Amino acid sequence: MLTVVLAGLRDRWASFLGGFVALALGVGLLATMGLGLSATLHAPERPPQRFASSPVVVQGQDRLTLDVRRGPRTVPVELRLDRPQPVDGRVLRELRARWTVTASGGPDAVGVDAPAAEVRTLVGDRARVLTGTERAQADPDPDRDARALVGLNALLGTSGGVTAFVSVFVVASTFAFAVALRRREFGLLRTAGATPGQIRRLLLTEAAALGVLASAAGCALGALGAPLLARALVDGGLAPAWFTIGGASWPFHTAFWTGVTVALAGAVAASRRAGKVGPTAALREADVDADALPLGRAVLGTGLLLAGLGLLVWTCATEPSALLKRKTYTTLPMLLITGVALLSPLLVRPAARLLRSRGAVGTLVRENSAAAVRRTAAVAAPVLVTVALAGTLFGSATGVTRAKEAESREQTAAQYVVSGEELRPVAAPPGAVVSPTGATSVFVRDGAEAVVKYGARAVADPAAFAELARLPVVAGDLRDLDDRSIVVNEEFERHRVGETVEVWRADGSGPVRLRVAAVLALGTGDNGPYVTRANAPGSALDRIDARGGGAATVRALEASGGTVPSEHRPDGGNPQNRLGMILVLGIALVYTVIGLANTLLMATSVRGGELASLRLAGATRAQVLRVVTGEAALAVAIGTVLGLMVTGVVLGALGAGLAALSAPVVLAPPWAVIGAAAGVCATVAVASAGLPAWRLTR
Repeated sequence: MLTVVLAGLRDRWASFLGGFVALALGVGLLATMGLGLSATLHAPERPPQRFASSPVVVQGQDRLTLDVRRGPRTVPVELRLDRPQPVDGRVLRELRARWTVTASGGPDAVGVDAPAAEVRTLVGDRARVLTGTERAQADPDPDRDARALVGLNALLGTSGGVTAFVSVFVVASTFAFAVALRRREFGLLRTAGATPGQIRRLLLTEAAALGVLASAAGCALGALGAPLLARALVDGGLAPAWFTIGGASWPFHTAFWTGVTVALAGAVAASRRAGKVGPTAALREADVDADALPLGRAVLGTGLLLAGLGLLVWTCATEPSALLKRKTYTTLPMLLITGVALLSPLLVRPAARLLRSRGAVGTLVRENSAAAVRRTAAVAAPVLVTVALAGTLFGSATGVTRAKEAESREQTAAQYVVSGEELRPVAAPPGAVVSPTGATSVFVRDGAEAVVKYGARAVADPAAFAELARLPVVAGDLRDLDDRSIVVNEEFERHRVGETVEVWRADGSGPVRLRVAAVLALGTGDNGPYVTRANAPGSALDRIDARGGGAATVRALEASGGTVPSEHRPDGGNPQNRLGMILVLGIALVYTVIGLANTLLMATSVRGGELASLRLAGATRAQVLRVVTGEAALAVAIGTVLGLMVTGVVLGALGAGLAALSAPVVLAPPWAVIGAAAGVCATVAVASAGLPAWRLTR
């Protein structure tokens, strides 16, 4: 058996080249992404800066601890405050009475030159005692490194998931189509006495050999590519400047065995079909595909399609805000894509029949594409993947960004909006309305089982805020906001006007009971809550809305330390997210190119007899080339249409979700990106079909 396998790999190396390259590239990308993920799991340990010379640091409490119910028991949970509390004055006096105390930069922490055990005994639970590398937690913004890795971790995880998905798809399609082309070979083996089990073992052994070789090559590619990826992420602003690849070994093990598993999994279904080939298949001359959609594939495709549609509907009905998250609009479409791709042989024949072209060339293109369903579907499927990913990823991200922009424009009647860190308060000139606000947080119980931290806005002038704000109020009145009330959104457990909400403030003080003054629609996620500055200790101004007053208002706003635009223009989205989507789409496009080239090179190279028959029937060489390239172009067109159908379903669900959230419905199909992806696919397909046809018709 092994001798037959090695001989087959040597003689048909060109047929296996595409699968080898796709699998090696997939393993290399998985190893690269895994090495990047391992580097994002732990932020670098930075030495303390603020209290570098103090062996012990006493810091005010930086967490809110509340008891929640977990089954029959009550357990404490901790939530981080916006900033640590000041060190208690009594604790400071006791520390200064015994040891040397160093203050630096604020009242939230002090350095103590004393033994740590004695300091802990003195302080108890009144403050935190930090030693060693923990002292860095008293530095400004100690979580900045960990925060910088969160988005990078999500990006690399998403890219790794897309890589695994597309690599499985391409490798499985390659094996399936290769088995279809070798039908007569298997018939001859059966005629020579080979059993169905031997045919299956032959294919699985070929897949295992290909998987081991390609996975080993992929791991080598991953070791070379990981440092390049880290440099590209840093240069593109997706990672902090200190980001580097570590020496973890688990990504190589994961990538290698994933590659072998993918190769075997891709060959399992094909081997089962090959085992059913009878001896009479060696006598077949017609290339019409009569069983292009086996029952198992039809059931699986239908199940995945219904599951994808069901999840979209269920998410839209129960949690529409989830449709706005990148994780959702990246993963959910994969179910739809896989389902449609599995059912594509069922759709190819009627789609090809829709072609209405006069002349012999058009008729041959239509009839050949409809007859050779497997070949047409094998070309259309990777195009479907790329077009659908391009449409859903870029379309969803652009739609969410534009919806946020439209919502931001609609939520203020201000003529000017100034933003920036630590803005200085300004007095309203005559005839002007000025509404300063700042970021803060509130902690609210969600039943007896959880405590939720909400990002909130602190209002300095409630009357001016009510005059300029155009928030989506569903109940109550913004003019009722005062120091004893709160504006909430529909996500709050208690969101009826007049109800009382128990709130802990951003510094952990509380609880305070605030009356619900107004309720807002949830929107895209930035609607409320709102409190006055009396309930937002430590909040700094970071936005000033203003209207009227003319040049005097502009001069006043310029004195605040921010930049005054000519009109309110919300941010146009995060360019780093766009770079991440380009990376994901680039992976899919590379795989599509490999799949198309491999499929069409294999398919066209075995059509020598068919093309010779066309020449004998009177077709010119140019006509033959037009037939072959026309079939490739038609298959790409079918894949593009199917991809657009998936895109339409996903973007339609996104629009329904935005409408359910009372947010502006903005649909933005990325026609330029879809056109570019389809154009690349068409170019590669035509070239991969035309070159071997040109060689065969010389």
